[in-house]
Amino acid sequence: MARTTPATRMLDKAGIAFETFTYDYDPGAERIGVQAALALGEEPRRVLKTLMAKVDGKPVCVIVPSDREVSMKKLAAAFGGKSAAMMAPADAERLTGYHVGGISPFGQRRQVRTAVEESALAEPYIYVNGGQRGLQLRLDPKAAMMALAAIAAPIAT
Repeated sequence: MARTTPATRMLDKAGIAFETFTYDYDPGAERIGVQAALALGEEPRRVLKTLMAKVDGKPVCVIVPSDREVSMKKLAAAFGGKSAAMMAPADAERLTGYHVGGISPFGQRRQVRTAVEESALAEPYIYVNGGQRGLQLRLDPKAAMMALAAIAAPIAT
């Protein structure tokens, strides 16, 4: 597995410290993010999943703990919108340049507004996808927020 991806290049260029971790990705797992947490030996609240959605028809990136779900109502409110919906997988792949299961918030083809579940900021470190299935990046949550110009909001249920 290559450890250099658009995500790692973006973080390197921004001077953001991170570590890479690999695990055996299981495409058949019921909850892929939770499977990643178990494989890494980490608490699911620290292993975040990256989801692509639309708020009032405009694409957004959503980062939440792997054991929680996104509240569409809260997501729309976080961006000052009226409605939110998950993006179709093919649209998410086209927009980000990554395959589903390997979508990273970093180094996407087109950077979009990003929201991070605010509870993640209380963690000393978080894991996010590194741009490949089975590749995770461990970094400081505040550094991740800064690199993404993200907002923190209570978007998970």
